Amino acid sequence: MNEKEQKKATIYDLSIRSGASASTVSAVLNGSWRKRRISEKTAKRITSLAEELRYTANQQARALRSSRSGLAGLILPVYDTRYFSSLAQTFEVQARNRGLLPVVVSGRRCPEEERRVVESLVAYSIDSLFIAGATDPDGVHGICSRARIPHVNIDLPGNLASSVISDNRQGARALTAAIIRHAQQMGRLSPDDVYMFGGRDDHASRERIIGFHSAKSELVGCSRGSDSESTGYSPSMTAMAFERFYKRHGTLPRCFFINSSINFEGLLRFMGKHDGEAFEDIVVGCFDYDPFGSFLPFPVYMIRPNISEMLEKGFELLDIENDTARIVLIEPQLVLPRTALEGPLDDLKDSVPDG
Repeated sequence: MNEKEQKKATIYDLSIRSGASASTVSAVLNGSWRKRRISEKTAKRITSLAEELRYTANQQARALRSSRSGLAGLILPVYDTRYFSSLAQTFEVQARNRGLLPVVVSGRRCPEEERRVVESLVAYSIDSLFIAGATDPDGVHGICSRARIPHVNIDLPGNLASSVISDNRQGARALTAAIIRHAQQMGRLSPDDVYMFGGRDDHASRERIIGFHSAKSELVGCSRGSDSESTGYSPSMTAMAFERFYKRHGTLPRCFFINSSINFEGLLRFMGKHDGEAFEDIVVGCFDYDPFGSFLPFPVYMIRPNISEMLEKGFELLDIENDTARIVLIEPQLVLPRTALEGPLDDLKDSVPDG
């Protein structure tokens, strides 16, 4: 292969060869040329050159013939939890299996940032968007609707578009019942021995609180005072909540529910500053799944959302035109202590070097 063949064509190469400006070439490749009132003749000339020169964005160039970019978008709140990383990994696999190119971005739990990144995705002519855990899903819906982009909410529901979410209430009820029954095997349990930490005022947390109280009242009765503390999805705030509880009572609750793996990290930070006597007889439930947490010295029950089924249902809803907004509940899985389940990374085919 000679030097000319090795060198990848750029937008500027296409600009020189086509006689069009670089901005015109970019508009053609990202599918916005009609909005820019660029002629179809010019668009076809640039498209042909892109294919001839094997331009790396040929996915966009081919979209001119089908009016589709082949891009499927996913917006996440954050990347650094096992749940959201698994969501991204599973989304990529399912999108590619459908012949789509996945694009994953983060909104950082900020409504303004969510809208900015979605507007950027729209500028790149995505064909569809999965909105996962958005702070303002209805604001994102407005952008997608104006651009006529099919979209669906995942993990947290919106009011204006269809949503596929875990059955948080039933999952929380099952998790709470499991940790209470385990703790009761070690001795009598009073209502004040069962507590809840984490979460914020969102749909998932509200549903989990209802499920928590439902199972608790049925099995041990209601507490005399407060039995939960909202900390947001922050490890540091959760660690501070455990510190406050410990200073008031001299110990942790015997049995408690943690609202996410992010809040679970706050428990571990608290534990790093105290000896084992503070938590030697506790039973913990976490509404999230991480195999490392499952193998801690004390029993940890977990809830794993069925990510694969949620996304598959989401793709199904995207194919329904003019569908009325609705909420689809997907049952999550209760994971017992000392359990390591398979995940999306098990499907990766990692090569092993010879020798």
